[in-house]
Parts: sequence; structure tokens; C-alpha cells
Amino acid sequence: MHILIIYATVEGQTRKIARAMEDHLQSLGHAVSCCNAIDAPPSPENFDLVLLGGSVHIGHYATALKHYILANKAAIEARPNAFFSVCLHILSGEPKAMEEAMDITRQFTDACQWTPKRIEQIAGALKYVEYDFFKRFMMKQIVKREGGSTDTTQDHEYTDWARVILFCDEMVALAEKGVGVK
Repeated sequence: MHILIIYATVEGQTRKIARAMEDHLQSLGHAVSCCNAIDAPPSPENFDLVLLGGSVHIGHYATALKHYILANKAAIEARPNAFFSVCLHILSGEPKAMEEAMDITRQFTDACQWTPKRIEQIAGALKYVEYDFFKRFMMKQIVKREGGSTDTTQDHEYTDWARVILFCDEMVALAEKGVGVK
């Protein structure tokens, strides 16, 4: 199977997740192209499965990802596809937080006039060490509400890697069955 992974990242965690997906899918024998949305990625036309992902920052996803989806919407929708959202908002696991994260994702997919066959919410990482004073302070306040670590002396990764692998496996299984093809 030929699989296309397109991602947009700000701090690098979404790239790390996309690359882990790529590695796993290649280990299963699939041909995988993994590209950043800002790097003029290929059209989805020659792929059997398309996985698109982005991180939420201040309630929004990267514009480059939106432009890619809008420019390739018909080709994306013509094959099994999914959207993976990388967001710290889901850390608490509280239903309200999960609903808010899904609302942000739906606003994005609605703006793209695209209904993914599947949406997966994935927790990201806190890069406290890389943040400037203001961002470190703001992220600490946000994460405190969500139940994450407020120790700003080190970075914290919250990604559930087993869940990422399971998501890939489930999408491949759906694609092999032809689920999600228009």
C-alpha cells in the first residue's frame, strides 16, 4: 500500500509523531511518503491512504495545512483518509476538554470543507526549555488546568505512542477493506 502522511508542526512534536507513523508503516512493508505541509508535498492522487495532521496552537492549526487540504480536497476524499490532531488540551481526559479539542478540530475541517473519515486526538509535548519567558508562563498556566507538569526546568512528552501505532494499524485495515472510499 502507498501511504501519504502530511503534517504541519510548530515545535516539532507533530513531525515526531508523523515520522513514528512513517517508521511503523514502513516496518509493515508499506511505501510511505511523509512530508511537511510547507514543503510543497505531493498530490494524494497516487496514494491508497492519506493521513493528515497538525498541532493546535492558540486554538488554530497551521495555514499551510489548510491550504494543502483545500487544494487537494477531491483527491483526499477519493481515498481513505484521516486527520490526527496534536493537542495538549486533551491531557486531563475530561469529557469537556475532549469536546473542546474536537470542536477546534471540527472548526478547522469545516473551514477546509472536508469531513475526514476519522479524527484522532493525540496529546503532544511541552517544550518548556525552548520557550521564552512569556510562552513558558502561559503554557504553565494552561497545563496546570489540564493536569500536566508545571516543572519548567525540563520538557514533557505526553504522546501515547502505543495509541499512535494502533491508529496507523486501524487506518491501514480500513484502507485494505476499501472503507472510506467515495
